[in-house]
Amino acid sequence: MEDLHITAGPGAPQGLTVPAGELLERFSHASGPGGQGVNTTDSRVQLSLDIGATSALTEVQRARALEHLRARLSGTVLTISTAEHRSQLRNRIEARRRLSELLRESVAPAVRRRPTKRTRGSHRRRLEQKSARSKIKQSRRRPPLS
Repeated sequence: MEDLHITAGPGAPQGLTVPAGELLERFSHASGPGGQGVNTTDSRVQLSLDIGATSALTEVQRARALEHLRARLSGTVLTISTAEHRSQLRNRIEARRRLSELLRESVAPAVRRRPTKRTRGSHRRRLEQKSARSKIKQSRRRPPLS
């Protein structure tokens, strides 16, 4: 197995390289259709990376990744399972692609929403609608008894 190279993106301008020794691959029988080969070949791939201990990330990237992926983590370990293809090799490639995509997205800084102002026209229309509704309700009132 070779190192996992992740292309450059926001949060990782030079890209990332995860050493092969930090990736753990496990293979097992894939469930579902596949004919005679489904019970004899270990085609499902589980690729795991301990985000809390990897040397590929800086402390800032690690904190972002742990925060972004917290729902998918078991402790600090991220595991990707793939059994889409009948071939173990194609599943290994797919698992590495998914892991690199997840890591690239998770180290990117959060994009803050810039508050916007409502337009002058929308503000005027809102006030006109409130005024019209108020007039409707006033017209329903019982006249005073004096």
